[in-house]
Amino acid sequence: MPVGVHSEVGPLEEVIVYRPGREMDRLTPSNKDDLLFDDVLWLSQARRDHDVFTKTLSDQGVKVLCLNDLLKEALQDEQARSYVVEVSFADEYYGVTAAAALQEYAKSLTGSALGDFLIDGMTKRELDEFVGHVPSTYFHRFQGDDLVTPCLPNLYFTRDPSAWIYGGVSVNAMQMRARRREAFVYNTVYRWHPRFKGEDFDFWSRGANAGYSTVEGGDILVPGNGVVLVGLSQRTTPAGVERLAQSLFRDPHVRTVVGIMMGQERAQMHLDTVMTMVDERTFMKYQHLGMLETVVIERGPSGGLSVRVKDREDMHRVIANAMGVGDLRFLTTPESGPNAERGQWNDSCNLLALRPGVVVAYDRNERANEYLMSEGVQVLTVPGGELGRGRGGPRCMSCPVVRGSVVVD
Repeated sequence: MPVGVHSEVGPLEEVIVYRPGREMDRLTPSNKDDLLFDDVLWLSQARRDHDVFTKTLSDQGVKVLCLNDLLKEALQDEQARSYVVEVSFADEYYGVTAAAALQEYAKSLTGSALGDFLIDGMTKRELDEFVGHVPSTYFHRFQGDDLVTPCLPNLYFTRDPSAWIYGGVSVNAMQMRARRREAFVYNTVYRWHPRFKGEDFDFWSRGANAGYSTVEGGDILVPGNGVVLVGLSQRTTPAGVERLAQSLFRDPHVRTVVGIMMGQERAQMHLDTVMTMVDERTFMKYQHLGMLETVVIERGPSGGLSVRVKDREDMHRVIANAMGVGDLRFLTTPESGPNAERGQWNDSCNLLALRPGVVVAYDRNERANEYLMSEGVQVLTVPGGELGRGRGGPRCMSCPVVRGSVVVD
């Protein structure tokens, strides 16, 4: 089927996931904060839990593409290998001598081994074993099991670095340094993997280091009817939202981008940690989110943008008006304040819709799941004990590639 995501809740046909691997064993109590984790994962259990997640999707008729495999298959192409080696081991980061040594080593690898190297990183001990001693200002700072090239443990949250929006994809410039190299993985896959190489789609962004202009996929919701919702969060900036909007407006079917002005905090790092859709007109919303200011962005004169700021009490009405509907339903789990905060921290609002009224949720959020079911939503639960340690739920772990539209009237 042609690639493209035309709604949040239309039938999910095809999705990219990433099965956690050896890079998780690089997480330690001393580096976990830099790598954006609150704890180290039990890898074998995380893999078993992730297998349940992917089986749940497959059993519901969703075609599951594994990013691990996509990358290695794309790297069979010589141009793909040249591109990813050049951008991943640039001298502006490693210095001239270290970059030259890393590029030479990377070029000697097969496509499969190169894929592992890009994701798993390399310790100083491994550098000495596989590359040998390299006189380098950069390498001199490391010893033993220090990572001389970083690993990518956040890669199993496939939503953030790559977001399909209507007929194109945004390979995102990530806010946090630990995640910026993930864009290189997706650019490689989308440019050279056979699944995408012959497809006709737009690149809304190619993930270039854009300074203050960052957008992450967890902040992007596609409710349909030519509307895009974007959270201005800890990870997505005003400059990033406006640049994305200007790019999206190349598509005549995209009418409106609504920015939602969120708090700048880790607990609510993305919009989908506090609000996701469960059917065409229904959102699951975190109890303590409240009403927020919104920014309505539309096409302006001479190729520019028209920006209107709306008061916080108008938030629901602004979203409904943009979608062209009379009203929307917002569900909030009825529970005490502390329990609501615990649920949000455990991704109770981070739901992946498979089709209208059918969602995937973490099993640990029992109260929220019971409430959803009482409201007529079918909830398919998957284990979240290990996977949730990275602060992300089922929506975070999925990058829809093909999803149909819905009729919203």
